[in-house]
Amino acid sequence: CHGRLKDNKERFVREAAMAKLAASEAATMCAHQAIQVLGGMGYVSDMPAERHYRDARITEIYEGTSEIQHLVIAGDLLKEYKQAS
Repeated sequence: CHGRLKDNKERFVREAAMAKLAASEAATMCAHQAIQVLGGMGYVSDMPAERHYRDARITEIYEGTSEIQHLVIAGDLLKEYKQAS
């Protein structure tokens, strides 16, 4: 979706933020569920689930926190609303 926008020289800030937010939250949720299924063994550092959870959480923190993505999306929506008024 936002690849097409970029190719057409259109703004894609909101779409990129939405994709980043959805992907990071989905990865964290899936990794968390894997640890829940594995129980105590999910927290053992030898298990891939522990590494996946750690990696998923860092995408929410390091690549621009989820809160920042929410602010970017909301700001872009407000800008669009003001332009339409």
